[in-house]
Amino acid sequence: MAEVKLSKLFVNIDHVGTVRKARLGVSPDPLWAAVMVELAGASGITAHLREDRRHIKDRDMKLLKEIVKGELNMEMAPTEEMVAIAKEVKPHQATLVPERRQELTTEGGLDVAGNFEKVTLAVRELKSAGIRVSLFIEPDRDQIKASREAGADYIELHTGRWADTLDPYELEKLCEGASYASEIGLGVNAGHGLDYNSTLPVALIPEVEDLNIGFHIIGRAIFVGLEKAVRDMLEIINQANLLKAQGVRPGDWLRKMSD
Repeated sequence: MAEVKLSKLFVNIDHVGTVRKARLGVSPDPLWAAVMVELAGASGITAHLREDRRHIKDRDMKLLKEIVKGELNMEMAPTEEMVAIAKEVKPHQATLVPERRQELTTEGGLDVAGNFEKVTLAVRELKSAGIRVSLFIEPDRDQIKASREAGADYIELHTGRWADTLDPYELEKLCEGASYASEIGLGVNAGHGLDYNSTLPVALIPEVEDLNIGFHIIGRAIFVGLEKAVRDMLEIINQANLLKAQGVRPGDWLRKMSD
């Protein structure tokens, strides 16, 4: 039986930068958001330094490393430029993601198997700098196996299809992927599209550790404030952790909700 991991909340602050860019100014500042998120109880901060710098800037990332008290997770494309920046910033974790200029947000997981040499080189360079490496992928056995062979420490399972559909089949794929990843020695994180309705069953997956959640927390903060938005999500994750400790699994929860 898999060891049960308690889930932790990492808040992605990218969309604070999106609002800042709307007026091409300096406010709202993602750094202030990071401070408030940690004061509200989150375990860490996630920020994506995209190649087009559409929200988070180089200066943001460097200052985040200085002010974040928990852990900093830097999302990035597996390019020479981003690897060099990460080696300078030295986040606690680098999560390699796919990137296309025209996309609104990250669409789908990284094709590790199809870009094995490129990904492996990026993983090797980051780990040589003492940075833990996670790969953002679909819950596909071939991609999970390739991630392990590339030298990654963790994978982050793409939860977008589950969050968009609430289809039990998509949740089951996440459960199977997490179990297989753990069997072959990978740590498991999860994220993308998770909101206040879709997070709890993902947090119930025994192997899942860090939950990377951003857009829906920042969106809720418009109405209730950032501190409450974070605390509301933490309440859901803490509830899941209590159920996890009691042996409740995602399938059990879905069956209960359908009764």
